[in-house]
Amino acid sequence: MRRILDRYIFREIASTWLGVTMVLLLILLTNQFARVLGDVAKGRLPKGAAMDVIALSGVQYLTIVVPISLFLAVMMALGRLYRDSELPAMMACRVGPADIYRPLMWLLVPLAVGVAWLSLDLGPRTLQAVDRIGAEARREADLGSIEPGQFTEVGPDTAVVYGERILPDGSMENVFLQRRLGNGVVEVVVAQRGEQVESDNPDVRFLVLKDGRRYEGVPGTSQFRVVEFAEHGIPYRLPSLDPPDPTPRAMSFFKLMQAGELEHVAEMHWRIGVPLATLILGILAVPLSKTQPRAGRYGRLAIGLLVFIIYLNMLSAAKAWVEQGSVSPILGLWWVHGAVLLLALGMLGVQNSVHKRLLS
Repeated sequence: MRRILDRYIFREIASTWLGVTMVLLLILLTNQFARVLGDVAKGRLPKGAAMDVIALSGVQYLTIVVPISLFLAVMMALGRLYRDSELPAMMACRVGPADIYRPLMWLLVPLAVGVAWLSLDLGPRTLQAVDRIGAEARREADLGSIEPGQFTEVGPDTAVVYGERILPDGSMENVFLQRRLGNGVVEVVVAQRGEQVESDNPDVRFLVLKDGRRYEGVPGTSQFRVVEFAEHGIPYRLPSLDPPDPTPRAMSFFKLMQAGELEHVAEMHWRIGVPLATLILGILAVPLSKTQPRAGRYGRLAIGLLVFIIYLNMLSAAKAWVEQGSVSPILGLWWVHGAVLLLALGMLGVQNSVHKRLLS
């Protein structure tokens, strides 16, 4: 009998978790899709990399989506069983609140292991991959990324280029270029044609303009130099593919352990705390989901969301306190996890005592 009930409870929780996860992930990816399209429209990302960035973002979102979706799924599934008097009937057959954890662990433990892998290893690597795609996009930005009739920033010096028309060979007609040379000097070039030419240095390209005029000087003064030319090559340096020092979020767990600074210690505690929080939220959801028969299905869901928000905010605050040195790195974020775990065990102990008294 208990094996049948375990499979039934597991099926209810697992199906609800899958649905909640898909909905939350779809909402987050929809927002990310809009941001990526904006970057593509502004020339910050190539069109071919848009789906890669969205997929990598989805992997990163799972680190947070899985714990909250599991917490909500347990509360929603058990809340329905309480509302339809199914769990009270099971408890009359000596199935106590603690017995619900047996089928729950079939889902909770694998998800916690998966979240640990996402948090400690895969998540940082996806951030590094997104940064790499962005660096490659900035490096490969050339005249092909310029839309006709639109102003586009080219190169790390943020020169502004405008082409009225783009020809099939990639060259431009009726070109406008503006860039700052330092000390307040601005260079403005207008030309009939323009094209990109490779140089011997792989980190440098030339924008070759033909049949035009160059204006160079300080805006607001009369000291301008005007030069007419038949051909004028303007070099610009490509952005480096070598990323700057990675942020703690993008560093591997091994490097975080070696760094030893407060912000790295706080990030390390946060990553370890994500799978731990998944386990604690799964344990907490069981006593929180208890409702009276025929009560509203989502009656306790608002309380559960409030508890989750407080838990998440306390973790964020504790991480900031560790970074600032207000909280000892030894204490870290563990006191927040401990307090929530004690709350869950206390609620579960009270409900088990009540259940035993009713059966005696």
